[in-house]
Amino acid sequence: MKMVENKLIELKEKFRDITEQLSKPEVITNLELYTELNKKYSWLSEVVEKDKELCFLRSEWEDNKELLNDPDPEVAELGQEEDERLSSQIEQSENELLILLVPPDPVDNKNAYLEIRAGTGGEEAALFAADLLRMYRRYAEKKRWIVEVVNQSLTGIGGFKEIIVSISGKGVYGALKYESGIHRVQRVPSTESSGRLHTSAVTVAIMPEAEDVEIKIAERDLRVDVYRSSGPGGQSVNTTDSAVRLTHLPTGLVVTCQDEKSQHKNKAKALKVLKARLLQLKINQQEEERRQLRKNQVKSGDRSEKIRTYNYPQARLSDHRINLTLYKLPMILDGDLDGVIEAVNTHFRMEQLLN
Repeated sequence: MKMVENKLIELKEKFRDITEQLSKPEVITNLELYTELNKKYSWLSEVVEKDKELCFLRSEWEDNKELLNDPDPEVAELGQEEDERLSSQIEQSENELLILLVPPDPVDNKNAYLEIRAGTGGEEAALFAADLLRMYRRYAEKKRWIVEVVNQSLTGIGGFKEIIVSISGKGVYGALKYESGIHRVQRVPSTESSGRLHTSAVTVAIMPEAEDVEIKIAERDLRVDVYRSSGPGGQSVNTTDSAVRLTHLPTGLVVTCQDEKSQHKNKAKALKVLKARLLQLKINQQEEERRQLRKNQVKSGDRSEKIRTYNYPQARLSDHRINLTLYKLPMILDGDLDGVIEAVNTHFRMEQLLN
């Protein structure tokens, strides 16, 4: 693609320019400028290295064509195997390069909050919320991320009306930010005696962890309510008013937390979630302004949008934003999300490149 080639040429020129600047004494002694250039150098060096890797693979692939056309069937078969291997590696490297061509967003390196809410479908939606939580937890384990429950509202048969967890690790928000939206499930519920297929929905939201310097909340803008914690069915699980409900008056955002026995700990956790929601709101507003400026109608990250369907009878996952269909649902639900997340992230990186 010509646009990608032009972008690559532009970034290589920037890399050479920054490399030269970093060797100048006046830059080395200017800590602020040196730090800024070093960040850009780090990103651009990855772009240059990935481009070198891709060029090497393409060269090997071209050289391998001789084996493909060899009159000896055994040699030609070896050439075919090598062609398939190299083609796969080239495709992967091309996708990785496309992702690298977009400047890294500092927010992508943040920890994140994952919020899952049962939508239409009653108990079945709540059970699917639990399945999605397990999927993201298994994925987090593979990434060596840390998952901690912030707040949860259980149903009587093991589902979740709502659950919020914090996920800590390298590049959490950047990997998961496009998971926000409506996730639809099609399956025969365990509670269904007639074997009829049901369709239910769950809302997923990903929010970056906010630092105090990014989001400040004035006391006058906050209403704090305390009450007793409750479990499934509404029964009291605590004899003290330890549960906390925070209401951000300017936006109307409400956060509750009852997971800790201490009111102070619940308030601290709820405040972190509230700040994360406010930061996500700020990011969404900035994105909307940018979309309006460039008249881009892409609805990435819109929580009201149905983004994905999990069809159990067909073992199929479909991501409707990028027309991706995979027939390996059991593996995906077991945390094998790399292929899905990479495809989605690559798609939206390309959108950014084109706009």
